[in-house]
Amino acid sequence: MSNAYLAKSMPDSSDQQQPPLTSEHALAREERKEHTSMLLLLTPALVMVVVLLILPLCWLALQSVQTEEGFSLANYIRIFQETIYWDTFALTFKISFMVTVLSILMGFPIAYAASRLQGFWANLILICVILPFWTSVLVRAYAWLVLLQRRGLVNQTLMDLGIIDQPLTLMHNTTGTVIGTLHVMLPFMVLPLYSVMKKIPQDLMQASESLGAKPFYTFRRVFLPMAAPGIMAGSILVFVICLGFFITPELLGGGRTILVSMLVQRNVELYHAWGAASAVGLVLLFVVFLIFWGINRFIPIERILGAR
Repeated sequence: MSNAYLAKSMPDSSDQQQPPLTSEHALAREERKEHTSMLLLLTPALVMVVVLLILPLCWLALQSVQTEEGFSLANYIRIFQETIYWDTFALTFKISFMVTVLSILMGFPIAYAASRLQGFWANLILICVILPFWTSVLVRAYAWLVLLQRRGLVNQTLMDLGIIDQPLTLMHNTTGTVIGTLHVMLPFMVLPLYSVMKKIPQDLMQASESLGAKPFYTFRRVFLPMAAPGIMAGSILVFVICLGFFITPELLGGGRTILVSMLVQRNVELYHAWGAASAVGLVLLFVVFLIFWGINRFIPIERILGAR
């Protein structure tokens, strides 16, 4: 009996080796479970990114360095040596910059009016901005062909008013390309501006005016700096999309305004040069990455996108 009593009274060695679970260990275990659950939830998105983005980029990179003789950088060397590539990239960036600036000049008043007005008028402005999204880009391009031709509505109206004597050349050139592209890109500038301006408290403007500031000074020193993230976000969105625009420049440019996207299409369709087309696309992608990197050096992308 004494031996049995001693055996029961002595602590088990297994209990000494495994101390009770503390709150810190429980919290760490719950965090691991949460991270595992988040990883499982992100898996479908990661698979989509790999399949739709990473693998195509790898295929483009492989195509750009493959020739009949094997591995070669001839496609990249040709881009930096031939003038047509330089001219095409320069024209693409020129048109993208012009469209971006014009989008700011035209989109800022529209977004400002929509953010300051209330009720019916604000909704009407937003409907007019969003309405072009319901129409195909191809249909809009053909509509501009009708409006901008020599006997189109624009030239005919200007001649009837006596402003011009001869029809203006508004299509099959850079002018027509800029007009058509601006019409497509304007909503991409207005909507980011509107989302930022709507969050600017009206009390700040009233407080500035109550302290004796004039309206223009209040706008320049109070409203405009707070709207700057919207301007940057819209500008980046419009500029990057313009770099890869194809349908509108193809139709309104009339084959005379050749952008990078059209150069890629012609390399594939006319010359069956998949390597040259892939190299041009990768160079353009690299330039876009440089733009984002340069902007991020001065203004963090998270701040532009509205992160706190």
